[in-house]
Amino acid sequence: ELNFRYESRIAKLQVTWGITVYNGSLPNGDRGRRKSRFALFKRPKSNGVKPSTVHVACTPQAAKAISNKDQHSISYTLSRVQTVVVEYTQDSNTDMFQIGRSTESPIDFVVTDTVPGSQSNSDTQSVQSTISRFACRIICQRTPPYTARIYAAGFDSSKNIFLGEKAAKWKTSDGQMDGLTTNGVLVMHPRHGFTEDSKPGVWREISVCGNVFTLRETRSAQQRGKMVENETQELVDGSLIDLCGATLLWRTAEGLSRTPTVKHLEALRQELNAARPQCPVGFNTLAFPSMRRKDIVDEKQPWVYLNCGHVHGYHNWGNRDAEREGREGRERECPMCRARGPYVPLWLGCEAGFYLDAAPPTHAFSPCGHVCSEKTVVYWSQIPLPHGTHTFHAACPFCAQQLSSEQGYIRLIFQGPVD
Repeated sequence: ELNFRYESRIAKLQVTWGITVYNGSLPNGDRGRRKSRFALFKRPKSNGVKPSTVHVACTPQAAKAISNKDQHSISYTLSRVQTVVVEYTQDSNTDMFQIGRSTESPIDFVVTDTVPGSQSNSDTQSVQSTISRFACRIICQRTPPYTARIYAAGFDSSKNIFLGEKAAKWKTSDGQMDGLTTNGVLVMHPRHGFTEDSKPGVWREISVCGNVFTLRETRSAQQRGKMVENETQELVDGSLIDLCGATLLWRTAEGLSRTPTVKHLEALRQELNAARPQCPVGFNTLAFPSMRRKDIVDEKQPWVYLNCGHVHGYHNWGNRDAEREGREGRERECPMCRARGPYVPLWLGCEAGFYLDAAPPTHAFSPCGHVCSEKTVVYWSQIPLPHGTHTFHAACPFCAQQLSSEQGYIRLIFQGPVD
C-alpha cells in the first residue's frame, strides 16, 4: 500500500494511495522510490506543467519542442507523415508527481506488479509486467484546497510523452488533441466517501489530458469509450487507481484522521489475545502473532474453517482422506459442525489505510484468511478490481488474492476459555 502526505506550513493534506497487495510492506522491504507506501510533500519549487502551443508535424517548431530537453511536450502520431506536438509550459501553481514501472529519475514512485500471495521480489519479477514504464501523473494544487488530479501517461527523461500510431487518439471539439495509453489508467471513486457508508463507484478510464471515459471493450482496444462529461479526474478519499498490474488506493488527511492507526490495530490484536480464545479440540490458547511476524505461521496461530467460521488451533482432525494418501488436504471437516471446506491460518490485516472503521477484527476474507472489521470486508468484497485485460473480480486488499464463495468473507466464531 502507498501513502501520500502533501503538506504546507498553513494546512496539511495527507493523501494515501496503496498497492492493494503486500499487507503494509513490500516482500523484501521498502527501498528508495519503490515502497509499499508513499508520502507526497509540497515541493520547495513547483514543477507542474500545463498545455500551451500546438504544432503540426514536420514543422521546425515541432521538432524543436521534441528535441528540447527543457521543454515538456506530448506527441500524437496520427500517421507516418502526420504528427501533432503539444508544448507544455511551467505552471507555478501546481506540483507534478509521476508514477510508473520505470526506475528513471522522472518517476517519483516506482510501482511493481501485484502478484497475489507473493512473498519475495523474485515472485513479482517472474511475471512480464503490464504496467507502463511511465504510467500516469498526478497534478496537485499548491494552495488550498490542494486539489489532486490524475492524468494518463507520464513524461520520460526527455520530458516527452509519445502516443504511437496504434494508440487511441483524437482531436477534441475545441481543436486540442487527446488520447489513451496502451493498457489505460482506470479510476474508481467510491460513493459516500471512504467511510462506514461507502459503496463502490463505477470504473472509468482517464485520458492523457485528464478527461473521463467509459471503459473500452477490452483494456487495449483502439476504440475509446464514451466521454462522461459530468465526472472529473479529481481524486477523492478512497479513489482507486488501476495501472493494469497494480491497484493504488488514494487517501486524504481528513479520511486518515478517521482511520485506525497501526497502534490501534496492535491494541485490537492484544485485546483479542487477552480474551484467550481456545482451540475447541486441543483446548490450547490461541494468539495472533505480532505485526512483525505476519508471514510466519506460529504454533499458537488461529486457523479457521472457511465454510463455517469456527476458529481452531492447527490440528489434523478431518483430514482422513489426505492422511491415507500421505498428503495434506485443503478440504477439511470442522469438528464443531462437520462442515467441510478449506482450513487456513488467520492473519491480521496490518495496513490501516484499508480499514473503513476502527471496529474489532471479527471477519476474515476467504480464501486467504486476512482478518479485519466487518464493514471493511463487506466493502472490499463488493469491489470488482480489474484483472488482466477484460475481467474483474473482488480481491483481498491485503494480499490481492481473488475472493472465493458468493460473499468472499466469513464471520469468525471463537471459543472462549473453559475455566
